[in-house]
Amino acid sequence: MTDSMIEIRWHGRGGQGAVTSANMLADAAYRAGFKGVMSMPTFGAERRGAPITASTRLSREALRFFSQVEFPDIVIVLDDSLMNSPATVHGLVPDGFLLVNSAVDPASLDTGVDYRIAVTDANTIAKEVGLMISGAPMVNTAMLGAIAKATGIIGLDHIETAMAGAFSKAAVSRNFEAACKAYEQTVCLFCSEGKK
Repeated sequence: MTDSMIEIRWHGRGGQGAVTSANMLADAAYRAGFKGVMSMPTFGAERRGAPITASTRLSREALRFFSQVEFPDIVIVLDDSLMNSPATVHGLVPDGFLLVNSAVDPASLDTGVDYRIAVTDANTIAKEVGLMISGAPMVNTAMLGAIAKATGIIGLDHIETAMAGAFSKAAVSRNFEAACKAYEQTVCLFCSEGKK
């Protein structure tokens, strides 16, 4: 991760809201002072439950290219079953951030590479605040709080403002509560612990 640009890749399953959160992260980062922000999805089979990725790129200067992120500084995993695929961490730079929605100790996710690892149990958080769709927890906005805690690139105030531009007032309340709970409950292994 450089001071000038941060590249992020999201891994989730169709219907989990990875694309929505990739967009909200770009919005929150813009509000945090990044001048160049972009977000784009990658789709294969477009169906609920299928693995999907999305990219977010943040820059202190204007962005002049819009390709998918191949060598991310941060990988965000919305479904920990995706950790079974080597493609999930493929290209993650050494000393990069791996943020996983999981209830396990971050040390148990040792990948053999020198990553900074953070986990938050976004499934439980989503259930606690009532973020359920068709019986499935919507974990994407909770993971924004985990990003803020582990990396410090955005703050909770930036997340709340970005949510206000994407959701109704009632939805902002529940989603922001999920982000705040995730911020409080994120467990980091070799993370910046919210330092900028």
